[in-house]
Amino acid sequence: MKMTLTGVFLVLIGIIYTEAKNVHEDVYLSGCTDTDGESMYGLDGEEKRHVDWKAGKYVNTLPEFADQYGIVEGAYEQALVDQQTCKANLGLNIQVNKNPAVAEAPPMSSIYPRDDVMVGSENTLICLVTGFYPPQLNVTWTKNNHIVTKGVSTSQLRMNVNDGSYSQFYTLQFTPQPGDMYTCTVEHQALERPMTREFDVEEVSEPSLGPSVFCGVGLTLGLLGVATGTFFLVKGNQCN
Repeated sequence: MKMTLTGVFLVLIGIIYTEAKNVHEDVYLSGCTDTDGESMYGLDGEEKRHVDWKAGKYVNTLPEFADQYGIVEGAYEQALVDQQTCKANLGLNIQVNKNPAVAEAPPMSSIYPRDDVMVGSENTLICLVTGFYPPQLNVTWTKNNHIVTKGVSTSQLRMNVNDGSYSQFYTLQFTPQPGDMYTCTVEHQALERPMTREFDVEEVSEPSLGPSVFCGVGLTLGLLGVATGTFFLVKGNQCN
């Protein structure tokens, strides 16, 4: 996600209410830059829903069973009005504050497979980037030092309503082979240098024959024991 970030103006409304002796914090955030905008609701630090500007509607982030309150009719239209107001005030805010420097927070990243790695079996490699601001990242995948673009996808930005930082998932579809090395490199203006995480496909040896042989021998001896016991039991009965 890339934006020309000449200024940011945020409207943050927090409502604290109590229910069954528990304190909850409901947050509505509307923000904009000169090229983009965001409108979202959050509850207790978790994003509940956000505006999908391309689809022209609010979409739920939480699953339906976890969302106790539906989307209010007219919420999207109100979000559009808020964006117009935000952009109208953006220039004035920049002028009054003499275009202050944008706060920065460097990202943290981690890389891991979705499923247990098995050589030759399709899998998904996940690069999770968290805690960054402003919401501009450049993420590059490589395989054995060669840039990879096929099978790459990016999730929607997720805002942490507690501190205003962002998180995002980057995924790569891959089929692990012994010796393969994958990297996820993150570039952000708050980093002094690009941050790279590596995933090394360890060699997976063929299943050992030892356990199979042991089980086979054990089963054979067991059957022989049963046969031997039966033989002597029959002979004993004949003698009686």
